[in-house]
Amino acid sequence: MSQAPSDIFTDADQKVLLEVARRGISHELYQYVPLHVKPADFPAPLREVRATFVTLKIEGNLRGCIGTLEARRPLIVDVVHNAGAAAFADPRFARVTRAEFDQISIEISVLGPPQSIGFASEDDLITRLRRGIDGLILTEGDHRGTFLPAVWEQLPDPRQFVEHLKAKAGLPRDYWSDTIRISRYTTESFS
Repeated sequence: MSQAPSDIFTDADQKVLLEVARRGISHELYQYVPLHVKPADFPAPLREVRATFVTLKIEGNLRGCIGTLEARRPLIVDVVHNAGAAAFADPRFARVTRAEFDQISIEISVLGPPQSIGFASEDDLITRLRRGIDGLILTEGDHRGTFLPAVWEQLPDPRQFVEHLKAKAGLPRDYWSDTIRISRYTTESFS
């Protein structure tokens, strides 16, 4: 379970973000070009530079998930970009079709800043993880992968969480090295 939304994002802010994400997907689906939004047209919290992930599901099944780990652009712009990317550029799925559009549910996760985790071994790392709270970023050479805190719902065992994250990063599940770097982050998620 990810952290509950903070007071930074009111119900109205969340509603706007979800509506703009849906509008961005619709615009690209029917106009064949990404939706352009002007941050100045939105409330201050939605103009802050933040990193987000947008997750799409149909009947509870993953249909696309794309995001950014580093905050580089205004929140409203990041959400629109990631919603379009989740719908049309997630390499695990075909592009969302017009027939699927009305069935899509959208979840937005706004990431907090990543913090490096110090650990002496894989076992030590496992004991430091906060189940249901931590999203993780694993980096090893050219390999990189992340799991949002919501992934704890499918992988509640910390060891399996880390093993699957290594696989997502393109490493064997039993791989370990003294050069692996792990950072954690929390999310404010809403749908």
